Amino acid sequence: MGTLSRLFLLLVVGVFAISLPALAADSGDRTQFGHDIVVASNEKVTDVTCFGCNVHIRGQVTSDVTTFGGTIVVEEDGQIAGDTTSFGGDVRLDSGAKLSNLTVFGGKIHRDPGASISGDVTTFAGGAALWLFVAFGLPFLLLGALIALIIWLVRRYSRPAMPVAARV
Repeated sequence: MGTLSRLFLLLVVGVFAISLPALAADSGDRTQFGHDIVVASNEKVTDVTCFGCNVHIRGQVTSDVTTFGGTIVVEEDGQIAGDTTSFGGDVRLDSGAKLSNLTVFGGKIHRDPGASISGDVTTFAGGAALWLFVAFGLPFLLLGALIALIIWLVRRYSRPAMPVAARV
């Protein structure tokens, strides 16, 4: 590939990388890894997803809220129109909070009597660590074992054969 082609490819990738945040800002989705998400009382967002962090809802979420290893707090007058799902974390509903469906894997629900849930409530509280391992750890463990087997087979059959005299 020529220098001009590489420069053009680098320019295209750069323009694409710079424009991605602008596209994401218009979508109304919030996704974080390790940093808490706060939806203010005057905000309206679409989807909220958090890995290893907490979500605080004071405003409106028009779709789903999902956390992996974090707590969901729906404060007074906070609303979630879609599904609310927590894997390995608690859910706290303050007075005036409104949800449609709630699912908690390996956590607890702390619900004020003034909070309302219009749909289903599902909890899998017992053996939180076991549920999380079966759901997330076991597939990665099996994938790692498969990769290790492939590497071992490639190394075993790609070695050059040693002559018998060299083994002594």
